[in-house]
Amino acid sequence: MTNVPASPDYFELFGLTPRFALDLDALEIAYQRVQSRVHPDRHAAGTAADRRAAMHWAALANEAYRTLRDEGRRAAYLCELAGVPIDASSNTAMPASFLARQLEWREALAESRAQGLPVAELQAEVDEQRSETLRALAEALDFAQDRKHAAALVRQLMFIDRFRAELRAGGESRSAHSTRG
Repeated sequence: MTNVPASPDYFELFGLTPRFALDLDALEIAYQRVQSRVHPDRHAAGTAADRRAAMHWAALANEAYRTLRDEGRRAAYLCELAGVPIDASSNTAMPASFLARQLEWREALAESRAQGLPVAELQAEVDEQRSETLRALAEALDFAQDRKHAAALVRQLMFIDRFRAELRAGGESRSAHSTRG
C-alpha cells in the first residue's frame, strides 16, 4: 500500500477523463474497483502503516466518488482543477437577470405559502432553470473551456439547489412561519 498523495486528481484516481459530462455507470464501476483494492478490511493483516494508508485511500475514494457523482460538486472541482476557484462565500456577483429571477421565485414561494397553495408550478420552473444551467455548464466546461464562466454558473447552480431544497421542505417552513406569529 502506497502513501496517499497530497492532492490527487479524482478523475485520475478512477481512470476517467476529466469532463463534466460523466458516465455515472463508469464512475460506479471505477469506484467499486478502487474500493475493492483499498478497503481497510483487505489490509487488516498488514502493518500499521499499511492499515493507515488503506484508510486514507478509502476515505479519498469516498470523497472523490461523492464529488464526481454530484453535478455541482463535479463542476466546481473541474473549475478548481483548472485554477479557477468558485469562491461562493466571497464572490456573490450574479447577472441581473438571474437576480431578478431569484426575487420572482422568492415572492412566488412566499405568496404560495401565505395562501397555502402547492408550489408544483414553481418547482417545475426551478427544475427547468437547473437543467438549463447544467447544459450551460457542460458547454462551458467540456467544449468552450471557459472556466471563469463555468464558476459563475456553479454559483448559480448552488443557489438553485438551495432554493429547490427550500421548496421541497415547504411544509416544514410553512409550519415554522405559522408558529412564529
